[in-house]
Amino acid sequence: MVYAVYGTETFEKEFEKLGKDYQDSIKKIFLQLKENSYVGDPIRYKFFREKRVKEKRIYYIVYEEFSSILVVAVEGKKAQQDTINEIIKLLPEFKIYMKELLS
Repeated sequence: MVYAVYGTETFEKEFEKLGKDYQDSIKKIFLQLKENSYVGDPIRYKFFREKRVKEKRIYYIVYEEFSSILVVAVEGKKAQQDTINEIIKLLPEFKIYMKELLS
């Protein structure tokens, strides 16, 4: 099954700040995600995952019911735990965001 990949506004802003090499690597990961939504490592839940890009990590949520993936953050190792905690806290809001994107 092919999944659609979307980024939050916050992710898009951070993505734009990255160098071209990071952006190219992340675009390749997006292509991977379209074909295999569960590439990367699970974080606490099967649907919440991270994929390493050099010394940064991208965090995403897999929504099987929508055949979609929402990329929510890109961060370095130092902020990893804070980022994970914040994303988990915002999971209900991210689902609402995804529903609005698709409507």
